[in-house]
Amino acid sequence: MKKNIIAGNWKMNKTNEETKQLIEELKPLVKDAECEVVCCVPFTDIVTARKAARGSNIQIGAQNVHWAEKGAFTGEISAEMLKELKVQYVITGHSERRQYFGETDETVNLRTKAALNAGLKVIVCVGELLSERESGKTAEVVTRQTIGALKDITKQELKSIVIAYEPVWAIGTGKTATAKDANDTIKIIRKTVRKLYGRASATSIRIQYGGSMNPQNASELMAMPQIDGGLIGGASLTAEKFAKVVNY
Repeated sequence: MKKNIIAGNWKMNKTNEETKQLIEELKPLVKDAECEVVCCVPFTDIVTARKAARGSNIQIGAQNVHWAEKGAFTGEISAEMLKELKVQYVITGHSERRQYFGETDETVNLRTKAALNAGLKVIVCVGELLSERESGKTAEVVTRQTIGALKDITKQELKSIVIAYEPVWAIGTGKTATAKDANDTIKIIRKTVRKLYGRASATSIRIQYGGSMNPQNASELMAMPQIDGGLIGGASLTAEKFAKVVNY
């Protein structure tokens, strides 16, 4: 049986002192969680977060990774650097990276492969813009992004990947896809994985929903047969709120 996964994406929030406080508050609230619990924190908070989470069931992840091992890439962080910090997960292809920093399907694939080569687990994000949704292109977009992200990735490597479906129009807006809409789109993503890797891989891969999941809607979303977890933004910045999602 695959285990559901709830991951918090802190984005550009929390100092080291705030990180320590949040993790300490969170630990007792999620200690009996039946799902995997991950906090993806800013690079500057990773050491503090790992130290604070030590001995708990909270895993620490990063929010991005570069495809090169080293070199003239000012401001970027390599997979080997993350590996040395002992993070378990890293996010690639988040819509904010695509929207504000020029990420493409190709660069998402390169970053994903670099993370896998370093032994990291990867949360790969896919999702459509509001204009794409309104023009009926949701299936086309998430299929293209999924195929692009998984290019040249083996069936064995796929076991270290989680896919997060995050409709761009639902991130940070308070808008959420209905549980049925989210389930239907994730079914399309899973169908794409099946075409690429076969039925067993499609069944076993975990696919999260990542568009404004919160304590109010987590239970309904997690009850959907295709949804294996959540990538949580705003609600992950408060221990009580994040714990309510984790303990859906």
